[in-house]
Amino acid sequence: MTDQWVALEPGADPAAHARMLRRAHETFTAVGTVPRPVRSVVAESWRRSARAGVGPDGTADVDLVDGDLGAYRAEHPLARVMPVFRELLGTFAADGEHLLAVCDAHGRLLWVEGHPTTRRQAQRMNFVPGARWAESAMGTNAPGTAVALNRPVQVFAAEHFIRRVQPWTCAAAPVHDPRTGRVLGAIDITGGNGLAHPHSLGFVQAVARAAESHLALLTPPERSCQSTLELTALGRDEALLLAVGRKVRLSRRHSEILVLLARHPEGLTGDELQCALYEDESVTPVTLRAELARLRRVLGPGLLESRPYRLTVPVECDVAVVERRLESGAVTSAVAAYTGPLLPTSQAPAVVRLRQRLADGLRTALITSRDPDLLADWAHAPWGEDDLDVWRALAAARPTAAVRARLTALESELTAPADWRRGGGRRGTGVGRDVTGAPWPEVT
Repeated sequence: MTDQWVALEPGADPAAHARMLRRAHETFTAVGTVPRPVRSVVAESWRRSARAGVGPDGTADVDLVDGDLGAYRAEHPLARVMPVFRELLGTFAADGEHLLAVCDAHGRLLWVEGHPTTRRQAQRMNFVPGARWAESAMGTNAPGTAVALNRPVQVFAAEHFIRRVQPWTCAAAPVHDPRTGRVLGAIDITGGNGLAHPHSLGFVQAVARAAESHLALLTPPERSCQSTLELTALGRDEALLLAVGRKVRLSRRHSEILVLLARHPEGLTGDELQCALYEDESVTPVTLRAELARLRRVLGPGLLESRPYRLTVPVECDVAVVERRLESGAVTSAVAAYTGPLLPTSQAPAVVRLRQRLADGLRTALITSRDPDLLADWAHAPWGEDDLDVWRALAAARPTAAVRARLTALESELTAPADWRRGGGRRGTGVGRDVTGAPWPEVT
């Protein structure tokens, strides 16, 4: 094979190649080895699928239905480019008896459209909106593998890991947020063996790029003028402010003030703001007024008023985005927007409470959802690596050897006596350091 991303070389016999793949798949599922004719991208995907505990006779779980699905789709960024997908791929899918499918960054199908007969056939394998087709759940498949690898991929016949999917051929390409580069999901075309052609792979890739260009054009024009401020405070010690077409990195104290004023468009009195910001009751109002004077110079004229202190223009804060998505039940979308704890080093009392409330709300939603992909994303993030409740939920949803081993180690670590933990796992040695890097006192 000259191009590992293309399923069939020009002139190859699809039927003969499909038979070879079925034999190779049987060999792999029986003894764990992959015969050489299988493309390396497929062989590696098969191995990942097996390590994730996917069985060749499995079926897709449907995670979102009815209102939950509708709420999640309405909040998802790819909803804004569905007209582009339908215009460029919709007619092709319908005329060719194919399906147009769109998934999110976790491989969950959001839309499946196309020829009615083909849709009914696809329903038999739960290739339907709301179903989880992540590679870690359904093995090798174009939309799931495209988001896993973050690149366009084509999957032909028995290259699919799940047997009931092997009559199908699909090609998918990831779609990225044009501003951040983050994977939003993937666009997929699914149908018969006729799609095993280099043109179908290039086609979906071109559609994905068109969607990204359209998303870039949809940036609200008011964000480049004085009518809106955009505040990014999650996962950052110093918030980033987009104002009047310029980006400003704020000091920690100014970050705290703007987060609080964004949540209180009606304004806060000096006393309210002082209680929200300072643990030390001895801090004088003069200190706060000096901070606000400096912030006013940073923002520019006319954006910060007093009596009460308030912003004169609307603020779109990433904290509010996560909260809205949680309230609407769009858990996956909320997790995607959560890039870390709110101002993680801040000790301002109101910020600490908001930070904890937001994290607790997300954790509760994740544990309740029992979605192994979402739980795994949280558990492997810096803020979730020691989250015992999430690791327990992940072990229940995806009891792989690696997850069980991490849970066992975490339970042992968190339930061990204090001197054992402080000694770095060696009881009685006194070896260990606190969070500042200073040695712990000797344990005797």
